[in-house]
Amino acid sequence: MLTAADHPAAPTRGGPLGAHGSKPRVLIVGGGIAGIAAALRLAESGVPVTLLETRKKLGGRATSFVDPRSGETIDNCQHVALACCTNFIDLLHRLGAADRIRWDREQYWVQPGGQVSIIEPSTFAAPLHFTRSLLDATFLTRLELAALGLAAPAVLRANRADWTTRTFAQFLRTCGQPRSLIDKFWAAVVVSACNLSVDRVSAASALKVFQDGFFANADAATIGISTVPLIELYDRAVSLIAQAGGQVRLGTGVERLDAHSITTTAGERLNADRVICALPPERAASVIDPALFAADPRFRGLAQIEHSPILGVHLEFDRPVLPFKHAVLVNAGTQWLFRKDADGRVVHAVISGADEWMHLDESAIAARVVADIREYFPSTVNARLLRVRSVKEKRATFAPTPAVEALRPATTGPSGLILAGCYTATDWPATMEGATRSGYAAAAAVLGLSTASVLVPDMQASKLALALGLRRTDLSSLNSFAPLEQPC
Repeated sequence: MLTAADHPAAPTRGGPLGAHGSKPRVLIVGGGIAGIAAALRLAESGVPVTLLETRKKLGGRATSFVDPRSGETIDNCQHVALACCTNFIDLLHRLGAADRIRWDREQYWVQPGGQVSIIEPSTFAAPLHFTRSLLDATFLTRLELAALGLAAPAVLRANRADWTTRTFAQFLRTCGQPRSLIDKFWAAVVVSACNLSVDRVSAASALKVFQDGFFANADAATIGISTVPLIELYDRAVSLIAQAGGQVRLGTGVERLDAHSITTTAGERLNADRVICALPPERAASVIDPALFAADPRFRGLAQIEHSPILGVHLEFDRPVLPFKHAVLVNAGTQWLFRKDADGRVVHAVISGADEWMHLDESAIAARVVADIREYFPSTVNARLLRVRSVKEKRATFAPTPAVEALRPATTGPSGLILAGCYTATDWPATMEGATRSGYAAAAAVLGLSTASVLVPDMQASKLALALGLRRTDLSSLNSFAPLEQPC
């Protein structure tokens, strides 16, 4: 649905850096989306990079594995992009993988008993494009619709900078939102996008989701789902990096790193002009050189950044159980279902913010999910579960609480070590878009460019949304330092 022309790549200005035009040596530690994004942008500028990843595969937490029980390649968890994720879409184009994403404009919200409401944009301009669908939605009462109508203008016009220290639940209380509506609608969207409940998530992060993902543009909430295992999205990364004289070293752990070198767990020392640390925050805190760690205030909060878990459950039944491509289960423990085959026998269930599920064993998890499927799709009551595979990601994402938002570090700082990762100050929640933006920002720091010059612009807001007071506050500079003064 979306093409390269819809999200044109931002031009890379300037050439490879170094004295008298020489190419810098760059080490990137961490082969998740942030590390891949940084490596590709540098490779495209002719900069040879060495990308090190401790696992034997790329993708970090957005990847796949071969299930030893079935021999099939399955994803850790279902990852979803939205059309407003302009930089992640750009990364897919650079990887030659954009055609591996299916785009759906419809969302299927299912109630107990099987009644379905289809939420989709109409011909109305944003932010009114979902009005018709919501008015027809059977899972919302008239009183709840009236409350939603009162809150929407407040969300549209909210200055996110005023809400960084408070939760989204506190914001919703100021809008008089009933708990029933919060549970049915607001929480369903927020936990899926931010992996955190409305009672814990920073209001600034949640408002970002609604302002950019729902109100700014009628196409913004279009859902993108990979049609192949996630790991296949990164197939071309190794060759693209190699074409610029770089390399990807899988299965290489890092014991220590600083601004100009790394030491692997095997004792090998590698030197570079620039080092990009694209590791998760807790891992970064454990490998940054202690002297460097003490010299840079960005690092002090790394170990304090909390995480939120996601549970993915792969199920196969003896007959079709899911008639839609995906479904939101209203007020269920199982939040989303995704169809993974043509007829709906193979289903992937997703539970975000899954703290209450982490202590359960696989049989108990399966029992809960199957019970939800039978309650919401009564025709499946006789369907027999053939197999189940649950995947617990206890540290799936950082938890964007008000406290954690204040700890998110800038890309650059006084130590010279460059940070990348969705937890950095990207102004996005823990998403593939945030990870991509952080990788692009890291590449910009190496190239001596501003972050803005390498990012793909946000989707254009509709004239009506702007006329009605849409606020698109950029909070990415709240924790920022000045960019590196001298390129390598």
